[in-house]
Amino acid sequence: MGSVKSKIAIIYWTGTGNTLEMARAIEKGAKDAGATVEVFEVESFGGVDRLKAYDGLMFGCPAMGDEVLEEGAFEPFFAEAESHLQGVPVALFGSYGWGGGAWMESWAERTRTAGAKLFGDGLAIENAPDDEGTAACEALGKEFAASL
Repeated sequence: MGSVKSKIAIIYWTGTGNTLEMARAIEKGAKDAGATVEVFEVESFGGVDRLKAYDGLMFGCPAMGDEVLEEGAFEPFFAEAESHLQGVPVALFGSYGWGGGAWMESWAERTRTAGAKLFGDGLAIENAPDDEGTAACEALGKEFAASL
């Protein structure tokens, strides 16, 4: 396993606050595992060249429209980021309010295709995380940090 002092960026977009809630619980789990964690709303992150400053990346985005990533800010950012993910440890998370989470499956496949070392298959939670969902988020953060 990598050093305990891993540096992780959590980059998310949220509409209702559910994905932000997930990001905060993931941040707690990763910090509990000893990682340095920085959380960014996608529009405040800056250019994708900043991605290389981190040992691991966690991207959060809810399902939008026809099971797609949010198209105004997140999709353009992620599309640009894809060329920087080769060999990079990445975890995905987000909430959904309908459908069965198909957006997460296609997003995970896309991330693997970009050459990222995808951690798990992505964590999708329906609506706001309940206690179980929050625990799953904390576990994701902790396990992802421990894997670096």
